[in-house]
Amino acid sequence: MTKETSKYNSRKARGADTLTAVAGETGHRPPQAPEVEAAVIGAMMIDDESVFKAVEALKEKCFYNPKLRLIFSAIVGLFRERTAVDLVTVTERLRLDGTLATVGGPALLAELTDRVSSAANIDFYIKILQQKTIQRDLIEAGYGILRNAFDETCEVERLIEETQSSVFQAVQGNITAGYVEIGDAVNRSLQRIQAQQEAHGLTGVPSGFPSLDEITMGWQPGNLIIIGARPSHGKTALGLNMARFAAVERGIPVAFFSLEMTDMELADRLIATESGIPSEKLRGRKQMEQKDWQHLEQSIRRLAVAPLYIDETSALSITEFSSKAKRMVIEKDVKIIFVDYLGLMTAPATNASYREQVISEVSRQLKATAKELNIPVVAMAQLNRNIVGRLNSSMGRPQLSDLRDSGSIEQDADIVIFINRPGLMGKSEDPDDAELLIAKNRAGRLGEIDMRFIGDQVLFVEDTRSLADLARNMEKTPAPPAFDPFAGFGGVNPEDFYKNA
Repeated sequence: MTKETSKYNSRKARGADTLTAVAGETGHRPPQAPEVEAAVIGAMMIDDESVFKAVEALKEKCFYNPKLRLIFSAIVGLFRERTAVDLVTVTERLRLDGTLATVGGPALLAELTDRVSSAANIDFYIKILQQKTIQRDLIEAGYGILRNAFDETCEVERLIEETQSSVFQAVQGNITAGYVEIGDAVNRSLQRIQAQQEAHGLTGVPSGFPSLDEITMGWQPGNLIIIGARPSHGKTALGLNMARFAAVERGIPVAFFSLEMTDMELADRLIATESGIPSEKLRGRKQMEQKDWQHLEQSIRRLAVAPLYIDETSALSITEFSSKAKRMVIEKDVKIIFVDYLGLMTAPATNASYREQVISEVSRQLKATAKELNIPVVAMAQLNRNIVGRLNSSMGRPQLSDLRDSGSIEQDADIVIFINRPGLMGKSEDPDDAELLIAKNRAGRLGEIDMRFIGDQVLFVEDTRSLADLARNMEKTPAPPAFDPFAGFGGVNPEDFYKNA
């Protein structure tokens, strides 16, 4: 027995065991399409284009028939070596691999080509094989989930994580992205540009701060945004300000995971921000007058019906977060998620002994969740004490290296924003003086935005200097000329100019 045949038999046994067991218990035949599998192999041996399409879209496991799986593997080998694929070359390749007799010899290969008169339906055949493969993979995943669920030694968190991963892999692992023509990509790009113009330049969820949105174009789908600051410098306040603006002012569904504060505490902050009533009155240090009660009732009406969903689970595991996030997106159509804060999340117990590994895993999973759900995830992060040692050299301004416990946060994040409060660091006489430092921005420029913090309202607002700079920049940038359909120049009209691209 050759080495290749031995490897094949081993893979065959492993793959067939689960399906055979499930089929025997349920009385059903594993999902398969024998005639379609034979048609695909036959088409590949008579048509070069079929080889290109099948190699790009299919894998060995897509063929349930073990003989056809071996033939497909031989064809893939010839394709990678840039050797012509036909009845003769495939026969010779199987002979060299020592598997020609296993598949049924030259007679079977000739029969496969004779049975296919045309390769016209190859795309349809490929889709059928992909669907059957997904069904078989889901059966194997479900059987594994059932077996592990009965295992008392299996940790529940790990079981949940493996369950989600196995099901996701069964579906996504069999879907391949094909190429696109540049004309199609240009069309979609121009449509996006047109939509940006109609939406005043924003392509993502607005933050509520004009100067910040001017740089980021809003929080983009699939992005992980990190907001870092020292303790008590306003991480939660800034995140809550952004969540409130999206939900209350724009009606965008928002999920806010609070690992440190209760839903009541967050509600108190939101009421203070929304009403503008001094905190000493809301907290009972001063009596509220009748006009205060009337103003409070009117101001929180929008807040009470805003699509803002709070989860206050403490010590939230990254697995539980991922599961809840997916459910919120499905049930509530959530468009952005806030996490306060990253350092309080937990990872599987296998990594718990090393803090850096835990944070690295949390960071990686947050980015993966943002990408999978195609929504932005904004996470607050604690900074280490290195800032204190740089008070004289850098005015205590945060740097990327200050992100606590792990450098992977910097690596995984698309945008990193730091809150700097010079007054709290003894570098300013005004305790409300603040600035946002955009230290990393994969899709745009870095920048500094002057801010003010209004403590009574738990509210960050842009300093008038930042807004004035933004206004000046907008005045300096002239509007693009309108497209002139008669002269044939000017701004681009996507519908007309690239209609046939």
